Amino acid sequence: MHSEENELKIPKIHAIRTGLVQVRRPQMEARGKGISRITNMLFDDEWSVWNPIYSWLIEHDEGLILVDTGESCRVHESGHHPSWHPFYRRAVRFSVHPDEEIGPQLRALGVAARDIRQVVLTHLHTDHAGGLIHLTGAKVWVSATELKRAGGLGGKVQGYLPHRWPKWWNPEPIHFGPRRVGQFQQSMPLTERGDVLVVPTPGHTPGHVSVVVLGDPSFFLAGDVSFTQQLLLDGKVGGVTLDDASALETQARILALGAERPLVYLPSHDPDAEERLKQQTRLPNRARDG
Repeated sequence: MHSEENELKIPKIHAIRTGLVQVRRPQMEARGKGISRITNMLFDDEWSVWNPIYSWLIEHDEGLILVDTGESCRVHESGHHPSWHPFYRRAVRFSVHPDEEIGPQLRALGVAARDIRQVVLTHLHTDHAGGLIHLTGAKVWVSATELKRAGGLGGKVQGYLPHRWPKWWNPEPIHFGPRRVGQFQQSMPLTERGDVLVVPTPGHTPGHVSVVVLGDPSFFLAGDVSFTQQLLLDGKVGGVTLDDASALETQARILALGAERPLVYLPSHDPDAEERLKQQTRLPNRARDG
């Protein structure tokens, strides 16, 4: 029997900007390979505009889901970033005010942090995991590959900040199963209805993941698959990418998904992402649109 009470609610997505980040242009779009790629990322004269640091709140009738936790205002404290690390010395600038952290931002939306049921971290770079301190009661999903890579001294050398993770944090490893989403052969559902799923999107880091919210249109919460939608369309990989082939394969799968169904692409640092979310602007399908 069909009734209004039995109708499935369409998940609503909120863009939450937890500050701004500025990087040198070769981090957004890789220039060169090997040591020259790293050198360009550290010493190129051209800086990007100030880009947003987005987290995404999914209002689902099975509970609230947060994708990434954004950055902490502690980035402005002396010693928060390792002074010996060339990336933090030369390649990135942050602007995060206390009221821009994820906790205050959730409260501004009328949401208590304890109400968040699940958190998915696309990866463990500080601008995606810096707000973990606010999410004490949530189940936090992270790729086992990412967690292993980010820990200890090796993680610090690669730019992670494992010593800044909360002591109480006990992440849940993501387990992918053979549920296909477009060209993604595996996924992990976050809801019983199966309309919010995690998919593997290696490239920016080997353990990088993204979240797909299925509907009409569907939404692809892409973390750092690319800095902007245009860089995805142009087939450009980022400067920190170690495996260009994996990154390009991930991009191809996203574009194929966008060819199969209306898809709104939402990476974490795209200045146009929030407007695309509001307008539900679909990823262009070049084969369809000519």
